[in-house]
Amino acid sequence: MKTIERYILKRTLASFLVTMIAMTGVVWSTQALRQLDLVTSKGQTLLQFFYITLLGVPYLAVIVAPFAMVIAMILILNSMARDSELIVINASGASRALVLRPIMIFSLVIALVIGALSTYLAPKGRALMRDEITKVRVDLVANIIKPGRFIEIEDGLTFHIRNRSGDGILEGLLLNDEREQQTAFTYTAERGRIIEAADKTILVMLDGTIQRRPKGTKDISIVSFESYGFDLSSMIPEAVAPTYKASDRPTLELLNAAPDDSYAQRNWNRLVAEFHDRLSQPLYPLAFGLIIYAFLGSAKTTRQNQGLSILGAIASCFLVRTAGFAAAMAVTSQPPLFPLLYAIPLVAAVLAIWSIRYGRTPRWMNELAYKLEMLMERVKAKRVGRSPSKPGETA
Repeated sequence: MKTIERYILKRTLASFLVTMIAMTGVVWSTQALRQLDLVTSKGQTLLQFFYITLLGVPYLAVIVAPFAMVIAMILILNSMARDSELIVINASGASRALVLRPIMIFSLVIALVIGALSTYLAPKGRALMRDEITKVRVDLVANIIKPGRFIEIEDGLTFHIRNRSGDGILEGLLLNDEREQQTAFTYTAERGRIIEAADKTILVMLDGTIQRRPKGTKDISIVSFESYGFDLSSMIPEAVAPTYKASDRPTLELLNAAPDDSYAQRNWNRLVAEFHDRLSQPLYPLAFGLIIYAFLGSAKTTRQNQGLSILGAIASCFLVRTAGFAAAMAVTSQPPLFPLLYAIPLVAAVLAIWSIRYGRTPRWMNELAYKLEMLMERVKAKRVGRSPSKPGETA
């Protein structure tokens, strides 16, 4: 690889990583807010909350990566054009492949990464997240012990705690047990903790008392203790096996579901659409790399032409990806349409290759870029109080 090719590749990769981290962080933050009830209403720790939400990052990366790639390549090629680097490369008589080769190598690397994410890491992460959320739903602490409330676990057994700290300590604990016919017990403790030991769930209470009251009498006896264990094993809700949706399942199992899989029988169309959507994901980075090079890979004579090229590249990539999302929805209802998922990025790539080969762009792309440029001119004109000028004209 030549020096200029390594230069383009390194700059593009660095720009991509920064953009990818920023965009993924923003998207992850919005998705994490949807799981905030894990901490607020389910009583889980912040560590558990971050672990569960981070399991969805590979799935988010599959969606974000192509757009981060587009932004990175546009930034680098536009910077090279603004600094006259593309003009120097063109004037030196170098082949157009000198710029195209690192762009396509970068696109291929991103395609391989997205392929690994979409076919393995993303569904694996979502399956683990589904498992963890199911565990939370049957967690004794999450569903039974809630601060400030009297919770009746079963007839005659009531729990109350004043507070639950972030490290799992229960503060101001009260346990009233009236299940025995002859005697009622009331347990109080300054603090406590639920632990797992010998396949049992034990509530360990510290610095408290046990009040024993024979029913039907006013007699009461009080015993103080430093530590006391109360068996909660019989009160834990039975775990229910999670139902894995199409996006949670391994790729090879999407079209080979078990005969007794009720979800697969009801949602076979979704499984088919998910399978082909995963396999088509790596095609988009390759198509985007060709599209962006077709618009921005050669030197432009004016800043106006460069602006039109940037708008054309963004609009084309956006339309291609939107068409892909629409095709995925169509395949969900009509599985025989699955070739559309592959055809959309492939057709876009072929058109971009044609444009690169003959140095032309399709008329509709030019018209779209022109309309976007005119729209921006009108907005700018309203701000400065003058009528918009046509692209290429001087005010």
